[in-house]
Amino acid sequence: MKFHAEFDVQKLAIPIHHQHKIMLIGSCFTENIGEKLINAGFRVHQNPNGILFNPVSVAEAIINIISKKEYTPADLFFLNESWHSWQFHSRFSGVTSDEATEKMNASIVNAHQFLQTADYLIVTLGSAWVYSLTAEAANAKPGTVAANNHKAPAAWFQKKLMDTTQVITVLGTMLDRLGAFNKNIKVIFTISPVRHLREGVINNNRSKAALISAVHYLVEQLPQLYYFPAYELVIDDLRDYRFYAEDLVHPNHAATEYVWTKLKEACMTNETIDLIGQIEEIQIARRHVSSNPKSQQHQTFLRKYATLTQQLLKMHPYLPLHHMLDYFTNAINE
Repeated sequence: MKFHAEFDVQKLAIPIHHQHKIMLIGSCFTENIGEKLINAGFRVHQNPNGILFNPVSVAEAIINIISKKEYTPADLFFLNESWHSWQFHSRFSGVTSDEATEKMNASIVNAHQFLQTADYLIVTLGSAWVYSLTAEAANAKPGTVAANNHKAPAAWFQKKLMDTTQVITVLGTMLDRLGAFNKNIKVIFTISPVRHLREGVINNNRSKAALISAVHYLVEQLPQLYYFPAYELVIDDLRDYRFYAEDLVHPNHAATEYVWTKLKEACMTNETIDLIGQIEEIQIARRHVSSNPKSQQHQTFLRKYATLTQQLLKMHPYLPLHHMLDYFTNAINE
């Protein structure tokens, strides 16, 4: 008896391996997968503008990274005792305008350098609903799409649902700029399984439908694009509220692990998956806390994983595991 409608996921034409550089941008689900990739030993740069949900903000972020836009205090606004940008998540806000612009510009520069030689860009779109600024909003041209509301008054925003054609146009413009900037980059699109129920169930489904239709149109036109069905894996494969957190909005740990497993199977070789397993074993060992760190047993444990880390680095010198080796070596010598 089958308890869920499991389906085959199309394989990525050129599999991801540990020598690849991967940038991720988009919704909070982006960060779930980004953390998985980091823990698996990949070179990752994620959400340089913070969490972004709508296609306009994602496209603007990529284009600003490519052009290496420099933010000044004139680009910010003051609200709730902090300085913010309408194009950045509040994690980049600051008590002073200089503090905020320093964080934003440093992130843009780092992302520009990384994206220039990145092999993959993973874009996770969350919602086709956009919140445009009204004339009442602080320091903004009316009609500008806000990436984050920064807990501003509701009167500062006007809500609108993008249609499929608008999403295609926005993402297509971004892809043109990206292709000119980095001719070798490949793009993986996903739609977030996070349910935006503040818009209502029907409007959430309208939003997801517009995103799915637009992305599939683009994937069919451009060979360097790939669609990974994270949304369908949670909504249609697992299809059970047991795989959501208590808010019934965000996929829980079990659902995220399932999507991660499917991503590995579809986008990586068996050799890469095996290497991930070895790296994750080292990560677990690094997090182990001994009740008696001076014991012979723990010292043997540390030497074992120092040796394993050394062996992996010898075979794969590009792996970001040197800090792990330093930890085990220093712990042995303490």
